[in-house]
Amino acid sequence: MIITPRPPEPRAAEQLPAAHDRVYRTLRTRIMHGEIAPGTALTLRGIGREFEVSMTPAREAVRRLVAEGALLLSSSGRVSTPDLSPERIEELAALRALLEVELASRALPRAHMALIDRLTSINSVIAEWVQKRDAVGYIRSNLEFHRTLYLRAQAPAMLAMAETVWLQLGPTMRALYGRLNRTEPPHYHRLIIAALKAGDEPGLRLAVRSDVTQGLRLLVR
Repeated sequence: MIITPRPPEPRAAEQLPAAHDRVYRTLRTRIMHGEIAPGTALTLRGIGREFEVSMTPAREAVRRLVAEGALLLSSSGRVSTPDLSPERIEELAALRALLEVELASRALPRAHMALIDRLTSINSVIAEWVQKRDAVGYIRSNLEFHRTLYLRAQAPAMLAMAETVWLQLGPTMRALYGRLNRTEPPHYHRLIIAALKAGDEPGLRLAVRSDVTQGLRLLVR
């Protein structure tokens, strides 16, 4: 008697993409928010154990993150978060200035009072994280402040590029937070909000450029 192998169950076939996407998104968020320090080594076995997945979803998630520059893959196969050189930090800071100034400028004509109130509210949350000395909370809310403004630009491709830069800078931003020793929310956030209220495009462009570059300059001196 010939026994024909049964095809895999549909649920089992669907689990792999779901598992890979869950691992990818969770690791991506951790890296972007500075939850993982620069130069931290990751292993497929460790990722698989933490997320309770096989090596295949772990490998696929890492492959995507390496392609985005969120993780580095050495010639020996070692996977780690970026430990950026001063030159690389300066390059990424310049990219932030180019992309985010343009996004803010495009958002300005669509900056209604509800948006301004939302940014003011987020800035208050940032102040709370500063008081708690919570670097991850601070970075997460700081990026939410910028993303909320840039969504009004209605330029999804440009915003996706900016988020890729944030992702590559995530571990570095954690190191930067320790250097800044903040006691209050970023000064330039208040200038951004004031420029939006006044419809002041030159002032907005200057405030955004200063906000996204001045802190990073501390790391390249």
